[in-house]
Amino acid sequence: MIRWSEPADRVGLAVIDRPERRNALSAELCDALRAHLEQAAAGGLRAVVLTGAGGVFCAGADLARRAADAVGAGGGDGSGADPSGAGTGSGGIVQGGGDTFRPAFEALLGVITAMPQPVIAAVDGPAIGAGTQLVAACDLRVAGPAATFAIPAVRLGVMLSAPNIRRLAQAVGLAGAQDLLLTGRSLDRDEAARLGLVQRVADDALAAALALATELAGLAPLTLAGHKQALVAIAETATPPADRLAAIDAAEARCFTSRDLAEGLDAFAAKRSPRFEGR
Repeated sequence: MIRWSEPADRVGLAVIDRPERRNALSAELCDALRAHLEQAAAGGLRAVVLTGAGGVFCAGADLARRAADAVGAGGGDGSGADPSGAGTGSGGIVQGGGDTFRPAFEALLGVITAMPQPVIAAVDGPAIGAGTQLVAACDLRVAGPAATFAIPAVRLGVMLSAPNIRRLAQAVGLAGAQDLLLTGRSLDRDEAARLGLVQRVADDALAAALALATELAGLAPLTLAGHKQALVAIAETATPPADRLAAIDAAEARCFTSRDLAEGLDAFAAKRSPRFEGR
């Protein structure tokens, strides 16, 4: 569930609260969070803080059912979290090939970047896969001592969408994105701060993020909105041409229908090293 509150004047707080799944995202959860943000954007709030409950920001997205339907094999029942974050909703890929998670997740990230109010991520604990992508979509990021970040898609055989790869590269630079995406390794808070994935560190990430949001709520809202709009527009000037995007989409689809993905899921469940074959 998404717990929504307004703890300070003109400040909204959204908490991902799904402890049994370590705050893993589903299509329904993405839709619920998006609805809260759309209401906040239209309702006069000046800033929003996004965090996770129980010492975890977001452990990724549900992958197993999406993969099982895609490859036509018994890849699980959706009970596991996807550390890659490429993910699935609780309905996965329905019969007929309809992807429920990716449209919901991309729509959520689109609202975060399009809404005029700044969105601040308060991260203390793991932000894995879709969690790191969600952090990268926020305007400002505050990390606590236990914050960690990773997109281990390469360890499972899945792939991020082009917009999320671009957004990550803008946050940490091309070299940083190459390191994260090609190795799948994890960053602690201090390295994430050095790379620019988080801009501020604090002993209490949520308290610091709420204080920052309260400060922003007292600033000129039209200036904030204009600056955010300009920054997003500048970032999007680096979008690849349509044919390149289509090729990336095709590569992502190949990953989700590959034998390697089935092997990656099986290895993950069995806690063994995968044996990928490139097919």
